[in-house]
Amino acid sequence: MSTPTAYITGASAGFGEAIARKLAHEGYRLVITGRRKERLESLASELRSQGAEVLVRVYDVRHRCEVDADFDALPTQWRNINVLVNNAGLASGRESIESGDPHDWDLMLDTNVKGLLYVTRAALPMLKAAAHADIVNIGSIAGKEVYPGGNVYCASKFAVDALTKALRVELLGSGIRVTQIAPGAAHTEFSLVRYKGDADKAAAVYNGFEPLLADDIADALFFAVSRKSHVCINDMVIVPTAQANSFAIHRKP
Repeated sequence: MSTPTAYITGASAGFGEAIARKLAHEGYRLVITGRRKERLESLASELRSQGAEVLVRVYDVRHRCEVDADFDALPTQWRNINVLVNNAGLASGRESIESGDPHDWDLMLDTNVKGLLYVTRAALPMLKAAAHADIVNIGSIAGKEVYPGGNVYCASKFAVDALTKALRVELLGSGIRVTQIAPGAAHTEFSLVRYKGDADKAAAVYNGFEPLLADDIADALFFAVSRKSHVCINDMVIVPTAQANSFAIHRKP
């Protein structure tokens, strides 16, 4: 069998970086994408030193012209994509709708929703050419229920949930499995980005409990894509033991 190829967006940190490491360890070739070239090149160098084949692509999923141009320019030997991981996403701000910043709204909706659409549309012809393929969308528990201050971020992840279901219906019979992984509180750069670099606010998010780690999500993703071809894991909601839902977390003093 040929070596499977995974295409991962947002691979410069957090879930995407951990997923890249996990899939490389499991023998996948990787196309890793994101906006931060130096981080991607550093990750690629690390994985190549361990024997993995890695291709770096630098672009912003928010811009359809960049997505389309990059897929059009993808070298022939890298077009046999077996797994698409739509991981690129973020939260920006935690204000009410009344006091929210429309620039934050655009950033979240353009990245979390439109970016996922642009990349999926561009990748689908390649995925359909594979005998078996997977699309894994990284959603969030915020796409299952709204929490105070979540508003637009939650809306973007509700959209990911809906688009995942829509893709699963549209691709039925194609051999492409569609999975969503919806993490709860996880210790990544997520909160640092949300609070725009305020390290104290970001750290406080995880006070008093043990959050998920990026490796936990990478392990779950590999479980999903490594099932036998007749098995599809539709949806995985993964939270820390201390978390009951999007807003109820047991914190020790």
